[in-house]
Amino acid sequence: MANLFSQLPKMDELLIREKVILLIDGYSRKTVMEAIRISLDQLRQMIRDGLTEEGFSHEMRGLDERIAGNLELLWEPHLKRVINGTGVVIHTNLGRSPVNSEILQQMAAISQGYSNLEYALEEGTRGSRYSHLEEILQRITGAESAMVVNNNAAAVLLILSTLAKGREVLTSRGELIEIGGAFRIPDVCEQSGATLIEVGTTNKTHLRDYENAISENTAAVLKVHTSNYRIMGFTEAVDTKEMMHLKESHGIYIIEDLGSGVLIDLSKYGLEYEPTVRDVLERGVDVVSFSGDKLLGGPQAGVICGKKEIIDQIKKNPLTRALRVDKFTISALESTLRYYIDEELAIRQIPTLHMLVATEQQLRERAENLKAHLEGANLSGFEFNLLEMESEVGGGSLPMCRLLSYGLTVERQGHSANQLECGMRSAKIPVIGRIIKDRFAMDIRTIDDAEFEIIEQALKGLGD
Repeated sequence: MANLFSQLPKMDELLIREKVILLIDGYSRKTVMEAIRISLDQLRQMIRDGLTEEGFSHEMRGLDERIAGNLELLWEPHLKRVINGTGVVIHTNLGRSPVNSEILQQMAAISQGYSNLEYALEEGTRGSRYSHLEEILQRITGAESAMVVNNNAAAVLLILSTLAKGREVLTSRGELIEIGGAFRIPDVCEQSGATLIEVGTTNKTHLRDYENAISENTAAVLKVHTSNYRIMGFTEAVDTKEMMHLKESHGIYIIEDLGSGVLIDLSKYGLEYEPTVRDVLERGVDVVSFSGDKLLGGPQAGVICGKKEIIDQIKKNPLTRALRVDKFTISALESTLRYYIDEELAIRQIPTLHMLVATEQQLRERAENLKAHLEGANLSGFEFNLLEMESEVGGGSLPMCRLLSYGLTVERQGHSANQLECGMRSAKIPVIGRIIKDRFAMDIRTIDDAEFEIIEQALKGLGD
């Protein structure tokens, strides 16, 4: 063993090898040295574990490749692309809504140079970053004004901080939701400096409950759309339209947190009805907030639409700067919103919407195409079968909606479903699927045709 340790090459000897010099040219000397250290440490551990003379000679012949492999691992981003085979369209753990290539091209153009982020080209003076989104949001939603922050929780926080800090906000007990990451509406309200006053009960809240709770210190009523759950059975809630006389008679604001933020009526495509932003504003709500990366299908953002005087106040709140979005978010969101000028274009070009409205026939045909592709790829020992599946909208949106879909099961003799799932998840481009009745399965709804080749390569990489 001691003899093998002494035969390990020194750092200086490795740094002058031809292949290592090429690695230094492609990366950097410091990074390559780190990869060499890791490689030598791995070899030392192999010697301790009983590496033979023959095995040591084999490892020495492949040392340059080991260094290159460790260098690639060092350089590999931790945040990486994955293939979503789960059937959950707005998958929070997998980055929620994807965007299409046209939007990526626009973002690339913005990122590679300077932009008019806060510069008014017409006047040649300083401008506002919110101006790039305000006009398109006005056009799509009918709002007097609009602005965008980094997510919907931030939007609610900012609205309450501006309109109700130091005062009371009335909210139904049936709407005190918890959103992702254990963030709760009462906590957001507390952080804003407003005092939350709960009214009604979990399953029933009447208009009189709000009326009886209003005091001289009441600033607003906060309606929270329960987009991530439903209370069924003996229930009653107050529509914002019914609250208009509270606003007029008591001088309070009506605020609505829509959560998912759908911009077109999806019920015409077979999904359950969700109130659109335009619908809510037409009922007389003063200000509404919603997410950019859920049913809207864009990047993570919190969109605020409503009365101009209120939006102007919000823009002046010191918190606005802390919660503002950057040029990448603005670029991606503006490009996404442009599609909504034409509903058919939005359905066709926004991946989230396109996946949600796919028909059963389309999904079955695409699943059959994936099966044919994999069966023709010379994958020894694998068996693929068509499977009827059930997709989910995900992202806390349309919780009662289940979508019939199709996918494939993947089986391999001598390999369990758990082994296949782990192997696919460990691929260079990970493929995330589900285990259904002890079989590894992939739902075609959330897989693009261009990803068939990636799935094939992941299966080939499973080894024996």
